[in-house]
Amino acid sequence: MDKQSKSTTQKSKALAKKPRSYPIAERGITNTRQFADLMSALMTDLICGAIAPEVANATCNASGKLLKAVELQYKYGKQEADGSRILELVRPAA
Repeated sequence: MDKQSKSTTQKSKALAKKPRSYPIAERGITNTRQFADLMSALMTDLICGAIAPEVANATCNASGKLLKAVELQYKYGKQEADGSRILELVRPAA
């Protein structure tokens, strides 16, 4: 019984560390450099025990979907006047 409570205490202390990935995520991801920084910090946080594995898993799943949306935007998106591309997911009602 003593070992189990000690393990739980160590886990709580590890999760109490301030994650490096939170400030990056709060600023938002708008380019590949920020994306790489977030994923790098996320890996470090996970290895150090600063975030729960469930949070890292959810972040990775959301990141994959973000990358897929960007891929579809470049593949099927309409060229805008400023050079950017936009993909309308739903056509406006006529």
